[in-house]
Amino acid sequence: MTKRIFRSICFVAIAVFLASVALFLCVLYDYFGNVQRNQLKTQTELAAQGVENAGEDYFEGLDTNGYRITWMDADGEVLFDSDASTAEMENHLEREEIKEAVEDGYGESSRYSATLMERTLYSAMRLEDGTVVRLSIAQNTMLTLLLGMSQPIAIIIVIAIALSFFLAYRLSKHITEPLNRLNLDDPLNNEGYDELSPLLRRIDAQQRQIKAQAGELRKKQEEFEAVTENMAEGIVLLNTKGMILSINRAAASLFDTTHACVGRHMLSVNRSMEVSSLLSELEKGVPSEKTIELKGRKYQLDVSPVSEDGNVTGAALLILDVTEKEQAEQMRREFTANVSHELKTPLQIIAGSAELLSNGIVKEEDRMGFYTRIQGEAQRMIRLVEDILRLSHLDEGADEMKREDVDLFALADETVKSLQAEAENAHVTMNLDGERAVVHGIPQLLQSIVFNLCDNAIKYNRSNGTVGVTVKPEIDCVVLSVADTGIGIPPEHQDRIFERFYRVDKSRSKELGGTGLGLSIVKHAARLHNAKIKLSSTEGKGTTITVTFPKPQK
Repeated sequence: MTKRIFRSICFVAIAVFLASVALFLCVLYDYFGNVQRNQLKTQTELAAQGVENAGEDYFEGLDTNGYRITWMDADGEVLFDSDASTAEMENHLEREEIKEAVEDGYGESSRYSATLMERTLYSAMRLEDGTVVRLSIAQNTMLTLLLGMSQPIAIIIVIAIALSFFLAYRLSKHITEPLNRLNLDDPLNNEGYDELSPLLRRIDAQQRQIKAQAGELRKKQEEFEAVTENMAEGIVLLNTKGMILSINRAAASLFDTTHACVGRHMLSVNRSMEVSSLLSELEKGVPSEKTIELKGRKYQLDVSPVSEDGNVTGAALLILDVTEKEQAEQMRREFTANVSHELKTPLQIIAGSAELLSNGIVKEEDRMGFYTRIQGEAQRMIRLVEDILRLSHLDEGADEMKREDVDLFALADETVKSLQAEAENAHVTMNLDGERAVVHGIPQLLQSIVFNLCDNAIKYNRSNGTVGVTVKPEIDCVVLSVADTGIGIPPEHQDRIFERFYRVDKSRSKELGGTGLGLSIVKHAARLHNAKIKLSSTEGKGTTITVTFPKPQK
């Protein structure tokens, strides 16, 4: 406002000054022009009187003093000229001032020369003998006059402009100073112009309304932040251009950013194709969802547009961790496919063998082999179903199973003795080392851990190999270790052998009657006892699996 007042005052002052200068020059030019014409007329009368008295002798030694004198006869022929040769001059009878002098006794005129940028004044008087005397003098134009006075005018303009700036600055500051001193926090307690009173009263009313609304908004914002900051799910609020309006702690952590990203574009936080696609859908006002991988986990991004009066004003981006859900879904699909495959194979063998027997195609001496095969496949199906039921039971937590203190060494001793016959058939020697070690847990599950580890150590061992079972109490834990001298596990398979139905050598596993669920049962049973499993295996040399149980609290 100060600048506008300052500019306005300066403009008016300079405009008035320039108009005054122009008016002064016009008046001055008109005044000097009249004076010059009067002087020219007087000089013409004097020259005419001199020619009347002295004739041509008047022109001898005459000092014209800036005037040009021309004497011509009644026919317009030039008899004398102070500035040019008479022989070269044309007839002047048709000149305006000459015509008037011949007719009226006196005449005057003026002519402008664009080349010389000057005006020439002419004055002519007829003598008694009919001849005409004419005087002329050059008159400066307005531009010439202005250029001639340019230095004093420039000095006056500089002084006037400087004075105008100074006065304009003082006046504008004086006008705006009361406005700058206004206390808008307390509009009614101000001393200033009376014309501002309605404005100040309205400002006061609006401030009271704004404070009430700001308090309500602050309360709602605190409630919203209290809810969102403690959510495990990420929440990001966006406007229609994809700019971040709010982000909670969980979302900021996922995108490796802080709350300082508020006000920036969402793509500056994450430039993935999924986020870019969601923002494109946001512009259309269409709800959408995408799945993205962040920090090795799967997250579902749901964008819900926020509309007001039919117009999209923003969107809420909800980020959900669906890693476990997808893993569970994947495991369910794999488990279903594996169960179907594992059950289908023995069923087909049983059905095919039974069909051959029922049709009488099998010879009498070969029937016993078919019966044995049917029985073996049936037993395999029974073991498979039992393992599946046991795994399902473990997935549910086995909460109804009773926990008690169990001597793991005694349990291992019983298991080794029960598998002795199987070990002898496989030409494998089993050894048990250690001492009494008490573990608080579920006896059936602890027995299944020891049994499955020993059973696998026998099945995947070499002829004349050994299986070493060790139970050793430590300061704060009990360690169960089962080591064999078998075929070992290649490094690329070691991370997956505890998965359901995963086999390193599928053909050998089926030949040995394995279901592919033994180590999965070990893993789940160990998890229910808060035990840790460690695998150490070298291909061609053997495998050692160590299960560490926490000691029971006294």
